[in-house]
Amino acid sequence: MDLLVTVAKFLVNEILSVPAYLIGLITAAGLIALKKTTGQIVGGAIKATLGFLLINAGAGLVVSSLAPLGEMIQGATGAHGVIPTNEAIVGIAQTQFGARVAWLMIVGFALSLVLARFTPLRYVFLTGHHMLFMATLLTMVLATAGLSSWVVVVLGGALLGIMLVSMPAFAHPWTKRITGNNTVAIGHFGTAGYVTAGAVGQLVGKRSRSTEDMKLPEGLRFLRDSMVATALSMLLIYLIMAVVYVVKAGEKTAFKAFAADNGAAATDLGNYLMQAVMQGLQFGIAVAVILFGVRTILGELVPAFQGIAQKVVPGAVPALDAPIVFPYAQNAVLIGFLSSFVGGLCMLALLAWVLNPAFGLALVLPGLVPHFFTGGASGVYGNATGGRRGAVIGSFCNGLLITFLPAVLLKVLGAFGNENTTFGDADFGWFGALTGYAAKAGDAGGIVLMLLLGAAVLAGAITVQKRVVEPGWDPGARRDAALPGGGQGDAAKAAKAGMAAPGGDAAGTRSYAKIPPPAGAPKPPPPPEA
Repeated sequence: MDLLVTVAKFLVNEILSVPAYLIGLITAAGLIALKKTTGQIVGGAIKATLGFLLINAGAGLVVSSLAPLGEMIQGATGAHGVIPTNEAIVGIAQTQFGARVAWLMIVGFALSLVLARFTPLRYVFLTGHHMLFMATLLTMVLATAGLSSWVVVVLGGALLGIMLVSMPAFAHPWTKRITGNNTVAIGHFGTAGYVTAGAVGQLVGKRSRSTEDMKLPEGLRFLRDSMVATALSMLLIYLIMAVVYVVKAGEKTAFKAFAADNGAAATDLGNYLMQAVMQGLQFGIAVAVILFGVRTILGELVPAFQGIAQKVVPGAVPALDAPIVFPYAQNAVLIGFLSSFVGGLCMLALLAWVLNPAFGLALVLPGLVPHFFTGGASGVYGNATGGRRGAVIGSFCNGLLITFLPAVLLKVLGAFGNENTTFGDADFGWFGALTGYAAKAGDAGGIVLMLLLGAAVLAGAITVQKRVVEPGWDPGARRDAALPGGGQGDAAKAAKAGMAAPGGDAAGTRSYAKIPPPAGAPKPPPPPEA
């Protein structure tokens, strides 16, 4: 039994929870199914693995560059409370529930493959660390409710498997709107925020242009480069917050802000301001690394998935991490990040003044890292259906969700609710809270309610897949019709001239940037002559 536990922990902690290895193995399996040569299989698997390592490297740079800024914001505003950090709460829970988490994750992933094979939900969830986060959350909730270990593993595994195939389906109408095809899905447990952003975009952005269509004076043309625009924006934000913080807290305290995350404290005021400049520039580099990693992995994974679709799961669609949508609307990523953070601040104020005194909900501080990744993706979803207004308001709503839902979740985590951290993304909040409150109905009653919850999620996802995704419903069709030129903006004008628009295609189906097709893909036919 100890050997089985050791093997299970190794599979979960060293392979399944490391997206780079998982993606490499999946890519290799797909290329084997396509009967590629040994060199192509090895090269494709390594390149896909490197693509995810690039994304991880970029994410690490983002976290490092945001750490001092987060300290400045907290110091300048005087806010204190719980900071949602998935990795922190998972690390705390692993010491107590490590074995159960491992078995639950294996059962859940295996069931998700079965559901992908025998239901219309052909999504294969490949974001390994989010599988681990959800497995840990379910283990914490079910174990806190007093359920036995085998019930935690079996019931939790069933709920995890359902979530892995269902959440990509709920978001897929909007994901297809972004990508223009069915090659990838979103595999990230911030889906509630993305769907909300896309839906809000439909409501508010009927005549709003895309964030990627911003017209700039000749002297500001350099801002069309997303890396430059992102770096410059964050540089200005850093400088403003650095000045505010040093004025309020004093030099002695402010200079220590850059010692966060193993950095070096500033030595004087000039060094303090120039470190703020450098952090803003490093943020721009980090985003560029993430975008390059996304392009690298898609160039290998999408063709390889044809083999998996043919041999294992017919019509399989890979569900990947949130940054997978970043290259499609790069301006929207920055807009979404900032708007989501503002939404988090507004919800924090509401928690402090109303919800904490009335209901005892904890004060949840907006963490910059979850707001960057989920807010940035929400900006892309909001932009796809509502242009600039959709990106701003949709990601603002995401910020409200990922600040309010963790406060509700803390109520069902038992002793873990007293920790200074919790899960940060939207789906952890709503699903964890519903599961936790269902578990409070007692052993038998709680199990029945949780099974009904899982069945409802699965039935809802199948309904969306059959009635919305497969018929090809386009959530942005009304906006396209309302905008001048059929809603295609610069892309439509370029199509009439017989040339491709910047960031679009010759047919004018999108006005924002797309990931280039994989090597060897057939070229589309030229547009018909007018």
